[in-house]
Amino acid sequence: MLEKIAFVGTGRMGANMARRLKDQNLTVTAVYDANAAVAFSLANELGCAAPERLSEVTALADIIVTVVSDDEAMDRIFAESGDSLLVGAQGRLFINCATVSPQTHLEVEQRAGNVGAQSLEACMASSITQAREGTLYLMCAGPQPAFDRAKPLLAMLAASVRFVGSTGQAARVKALVNMVMNINTAGLAEGLGLADALGLDLQMVREVFSETGANSRVLQTDGEDMQNREHSCFFSAAHAAKDSGIALQLARDVGLDLPLAEATRAQFNRLVFEGLGELDKSAVAELTFKGRQADA
Repeated sequence: MLEKIAFVGTGRMGANMARRLKDQNLTVTAVYDANAAVAFSLANELGCAAPERLSEVTALADIIVTVVSDDEAMDRIFAESGDSLLVGAQGRLFINCATVSPQTHLEVEQRAGNVGAQSLEACMASSITQAREGTLYLMCAGPQPAFDRAKPLLAMLAASVRFVGSTGQAARVKALVNMVMNINTAGLAEGLGLADALGLDLQMVREVFSETGANSRVLQTDGEDMQNREHSCFFSAAHAAKDSGIALQLARDVGLDLPLAEATRAQFNRLVFEGLGELDKSAVAELTFKGRQADA
């Protein structure tokens, strides 16, 4: 693959995706982050540029992968005036991996098209380890030519790439994935919290859960961490709150009431309010285990 690649957003996911592509001998030419020190450190590691301006990122790359935090961040990096990735972007391909609203992906596609660039959603349903190993699960949406152009790069990042339709569709599916994952996480925290209060052996309970209808992927990834209060961040409570909010807005748009999703978002919002939003989503157990709330 001869195209030059840049990353905008070099947090836990973006940085490890960039490392993965570098390992695969792809040409990573630039990295950019709102935290310039983070981008500069990664640039030194990868041997690439860390431009101060978004327009300079565009000038240095053919494909720009964006992994930013939210709708507001996407609006800033794709601003229609001032410094922006859209400056001099004719012929560029933007692969947008953040979990943001479907409307934001539609707006970015329109803005990119207005300057002769391509845009593709590539929503991730994986975590840091998968980003580093190139085993992400990607849900893609957008124009077929953009998807076809992105395929060689996506193959380096993902074990599975699913094309789900037109722009906005991947964001809808990703919102549902995270909504259900968050509900499962909060439910598991309540189940283990009650088991603990009842004096049950939690390892035994987790083993029983794993062999019955209480089993889930979340049990595998978060159950032991909830028991041991190990909340090193792979997917933050703050992101869980945000993503549940995206799903709930979609529900409101079609006139659906989702009480479980509402209750789950309230739990993650509480973690954020208590200053625990940057802990892993498993930290929701700090709200359900008896005696933990006071010292969480």
